[in-house]
Amino acid sequence: MSVTVIEFITLDGIVTDPDGRGGTPGGGWAFRHGPETVAGDKFRLGATLDDGVLLLGRTTWRLFSRLWPQRDDPFSARMNAVPKLVASRTLTDPSAWANSQVIDGDLGDAVRNEKRDVVVAGSLSVVRALMAADLIDEYRLLTFPTVLGAGEHLFPAGGEPVHLECLSAEQAGAAVLTRYARAA
Repeated sequence: MSVTVIEFITLDGIVTDPDGRGGTPGGGWAFRHGPETVAGDKFRLGATLDDGVLLLGRTTWRLFSRLWPQRDDPFSARMNAVPKLVASRTLTDPSAWANSQVIDGDLGDAVRNEKRDVVVAGSLSVVRALMAADLIDEYRLLTFPTVLGAGEHLFPAGGEPVHLECLSAEQAGAAVLTRYARAA
């Protein structure tokens, strides 16, 4: 089992409001580059979506549960079919999106006990909890040529040092997909 974090991110490390639905002043930055930059399997998840599990926080899950079930392309079908775990203390009914279940108990324990590969999409609070528990094996970052100057950073100021190894970097439309793993 491995844990992979996927994030849209700006050059200055901001991960909040890439689609503009959060209403932040700089929101929508990822979608300014056209649908080809964000559509499909840009994070190269491949079989992980077929055999793994998607882990989301409540806010990201709610956003995705309104978007993905309405789509019918092959990638959307995979997103709708993948088992989904939702980290939430308040969500009680995950039936809005097929194959979703709320984690019962501690997030770290749920991830440690998971047998399938885990993909965390967005969900900054979940990512930070997994960072603190040292449970993240890989980061796949789709970096956009945008500098916002303000917003939530993936790696918070004052956090513990994180040493990573670059596995790959490739252009993906206007963005660059980089893959980083724990340094050996």
